Amino acid sequence: MRILFFDTHRYEKDVFRAANGEHGHDIVFAEVRLGPETAGLAAGYDAVCSFVNDRVSAPVIRTLKDGGVRAIALRCAGFNHVDLQAAAAAGIPVLRVPAYSPHAVAEHALALLLTLNRKIHRAHARVRELNFSLEGLVGFDLCGKTVGIVGTGNIGRVMCRIFRGLGCQVLAHDLYPDGQFAATEGVRYVSLEELLGASDVISLHVPLNKGTHHMIDAASLARLKPGVILVNTGRGALIDTHALIHALKKKQIGGACLDVYEEEEGVFFEDLSEAGISDDQLARLLTFPNVLVTSHQAFLTTEALQQIAATTLSNLSSLEKHGVLVNQVEAPPAG
Repeated sequence: MRILFFDTHRYEKDVFRAANGEHGHDIVFAEVRLGPETAGLAAGYDAVCSFVNDRVSAPVIRTLKDGGVRAIALRCAGFNHVDLQAAAAAGIPVLRVPAYSPHAVAEHALALLLTLNRKIHRAHARVRELNFSLEGLVGFDLCGKTVGIVGTGNIGRVMCRIFRGLGCQVLAHDLYPDGQFAATEGVRYVSLEELLGASDVISLHVPLNKGTHHMIDAASLARLKPGVILVNTGRGALIDTHALIHALKKKQIGGACLDVYEEEEGVFFEDLSEAGISDDQLARLLTFPNVLVTSHQAFLTTEALQQIAATTLSNLSSLEKHGVLVNQVEAPPAG
């Protein structure tokens, strides 16, 4: 199968080449993102492979269809950047990687929290300048605190176990509570309202859809405990950025750890150190001393990359060799 990979980076190319040894696909890597202006590049390919900041819209899908593309492979778990209705209408299956390394994302979320809480980033910068003062570096013990985990899928469950291991009381919210998991791990499922009002730390691990878009908005931020730290390694649009900035300015919350941002397309994964950024909201976020932002890197471990490559290529091999759709993303009912 001839596959054109869009939005590829050096750190993933060698991993995919190694994983392709047992599949034998004809792989071509492109650094440009998939969108209306670049979809024509896929003409003559059997499949395209897309990442989170590509725009797989209806016009893009029509262009892919006209060019002979038979499958869209996502090397990620999220699929909110794909018009699934348009793909279904075109008869092009969308295949994803539903899970790779939940530990990678969960451990990064914890690293963000610990770094912000204990001011590690600020201390490191000081020491590099031979400033060994401890003023302004006071944090708090996580042990004994209440942590709210929103979403108890694979990543959320790892987060629950991590925080239980740190001696935290863990509250969880999920549309489908798992009583056995809760009993085994010492976790208590509660309503979202109770979780928001009772937690000292809140970590988001739900997919982005109509029901979760801006689930953390001005109203929910107003219900949070003073000093709460908000962690988001899920999808940027789970949080209303404008409302978050207002809450930070008013000191309604203690801080935010963000690996994702709702307008990250065209910014994250790019080196803009010379060009700068034109996004006023992101620029404002970066001015807060109690906000820590990383560039959608929570997935970025050797183990996760290897699993992403293996699953992506296996999905396409199953389609090519056996006509079997593995890890297909089904279009939601129209309307």
